[in-house]
Amino acid sequence: MIDFKKEAAKMLKQHIADVQESEILSMIEIPPNPNMGNYAFPCFKLAKTFRKAPQVIAEELANYIKPNTYFEKVEQAGGYVNFYTHKATLVHETLKDVFEKKEKYGSSDLGRDKNVIVEFSSPNIAKPFHIGHIRSTVIGNSINRIYKFLGFNTIAINHLGDYGTQFGKLIVAFKRWGNAEEVKKNPIPSLLKLYIQFHEEAEKEPNLEEEGRMWFKKLEEGDEEALKLWQWIREVSLEEFNRVYNMLGVSFDSLAGESFYSDKMPRVLKKMEDSNILEESQGADIVNLEPYGLPPALIRKKDGSTLYITRDIAAAIYRKETYDFYKNIYVVASQQNLHFEQWIKIIEMMGHDWAQDCIHVPFGLVRLEEGTIATRKGRVVFLEDVLKKAVEKTKEIIKEKNPSIENLDQIAEDVGVGAVIFQELSNNRIKDYTFSWEKVLNFEGETGPYVQYTYARAGSVIRKANVVLDHEINASLLTDDVTMEVIKAIQQFPEIIIDAQRKNEPSIITRHIIDIAQTFNRFYHDHPILVEDEELKKARLAIVYIAKQVIEIGLYLIGVKSPEKM
Repeated sequence: MIDFKKEAAKMLKQHIADVQESEILSMIEIPPNPNMGNYAFPCFKLAKTFRKAPQVIAEELANYIKPNTYFEKVEQAGGYVNFYTHKATLVHETLKDVFEKKEKYGSSDLGRDKNVIVEFSSPNIAKPFHIGHIRSTVIGNSINRIYKFLGFNTIAINHLGDYGTQFGKLIVAFKRWGNAEEVKKNPIPSLLKLYIQFHEEAEKEPNLEEEGRMWFKKLEEGDEEALKLWQWIREVSLEEFNRVYNMLGVSFDSLAGESFYSDKMPRVLKKMEDSNILEESQGADIVNLEPYGLPPALIRKKDGSTLYITRDIAAAIYRKETYDFYKNIYVVASQQNLHFEQWIKIIEMMGHDWAQDCIHVPFGLVRLEEGTIATRKGRVVFLEDVLKKAVEKTKEIIKEKNPSIENLDQIAEDVGVGAVIFQELSNNRIKDYTFSWEKVLNFEGETGPYVQYTYARAGSVIRKANVVLDHEINASLLTDDVTMEVIKAIQQFPEIIIDAQRKNEPSIITRHIIDIAQTFNRFYHDHPILVEDEELKKARLAIVYIAKQVIEIGLYLIGVKSPEKM
C-alpha cells in the first residue's frame, strides 16, 4: 500500500533542505478534524531556521506542492500545511491492502528476531482471583497479542505469587483449623476463610505472626511437611485460576512463579556481594539507594529469608540468561512503582546495562463501591462471578431480541465476557476506577457488544449478498464524505497498532475500533448496500467486508471474540 505519510514527507523534504526526511516524517500529524485534511505538518520548529513566521512558512510550502496522484489538495491553515489524500487513490489502495492481507492487515515484521517477555496476571495462590486481577490479566494479554502481531517473539509469563510469609501463615491456619475435604470441595473460598481467620486470631494472639514466619522459613529450607502442604495449595489454586483463564481466552508460555527462583537466591546474593552493593543494617541485608533518591531496599531479613525484591532480581537475571530478551515487560499495578524503581536500579548497580530493557507498565487500581478491595477482610468480588453474571445477563438480552438464535450459550459467553474485557480496555490503563455492576453490564453506547453487533451485522449483509468480493471495484463510487470516513479509519489502523505497541496501551486500539464501528454504522444507515446496480452493490459490499475484517482484527488484539451472529 502507498504510504501517504511518507509521500508527504518526501514532498516537504524537497523544500526543507536543513531537516532530515525521517525527522519531517516524525513531525507529521493526523489532524483532529477530518475537514483539516488527512495529514498536517506543523511549521513552528522551522521558524528559527527560516527566520519567518510559521504561517508564512506553511503558506510557501503549500504553494510549492501542487495537487498530484497522492494528494488532491495541499493548503495552509495557520502554522500547518494540510494534505488531503486523493480520494479514489486512497479508496483503491486501502481496499487492495485489506483484501490481500485479510486477517494479517496491520501486521508486520517490526519485531523480527526480537524476544519480548510479557509478565501479567500473576495472582497469589490460595487467594481469590478477584476483580482487581482483571486489569493485569487483560491488559497484559492484549499487549502480548499486539507485540506478537507485529512480529515479536513473545513469551507470556504468569509470575504466580506462590511464595512468601503468607504461605507460612496459611500453613499455620490449615494445621490449626483446616479441613482437607472442605478445601478440596471449595478450594479458594475455604483457603480465604482460613487466611481471614489467621489475621483475626493474630490480633488476639500476636505470636501467631512469628509462627507464620517460622513455617515460611521451614518451607524455604525444604521441610517435607511444609513443602507437601504448599504444593497441594498451589495445585488446587491453579485449577481454580484456569477456569477463569479459559473464560477470558488467556494462556501462558510459563507459570514460573516466585517459588521457581528459590534455589537461585544464593547465586544472586553472591553477585550482589561481589558488586559491593549489599550493606548490613540491624542484622538484615540492604542496598542503599538514597544517592538515587530512593529509600533503601531490604534484600534479606535477619532470619535469612528473602523478599519479593530479591526474587524479582533473580527472575530478571534468569530471564536475560534464558531468553536474551529485547524487552522484559511487567504489567503490574501503579502501587508497585517504587518496588520496580528499586530493583531495576539494583540490577543496574550490579553492572547489567540491560536493566533499561526491563519495563514496568503500570495501571490504575480497581475499587469497589463499598471501598478498597481487602483480601484479609474478605472484601472481594470474585472475577469468575463477574464473568458468569455478565454471561447470564447477555443470554437474557439475546433471548429477548433473537429467541430463535442458534448456539445461544456460546454467543452469550463471547459477548458477556467480551463486554467485561472491552470495558476494562476502553480507557487509558493508568486511570483508577470504581467497579460497578451497572457500568460493566451496560450494553449500550461505546461498548464491546456494540462493536461485536456491528461485526455480526456486516457478516449478515455479506451472507445475504452471496457474491464473490474483491477489491477491483469502481473507487470513484466510494468518495462521498461518509464512506471516506470509514476508509480513513481503516487506512489508519496499522499505525494505530504500532502506536499501541510503542505506548503499551491497548485502549488506543479499543477506541479506534469504536471509531470504525461508528463510521461504518453511519455508512450502513446512509447507503443502501444490496441495490439493483451491480457495480454500486459490489463497491459498497467491499466497504462492508473491510470494516468487518478490521473490526475482527481489533477485537482479537484486545482479547475479545467476534461472533458471526447475535
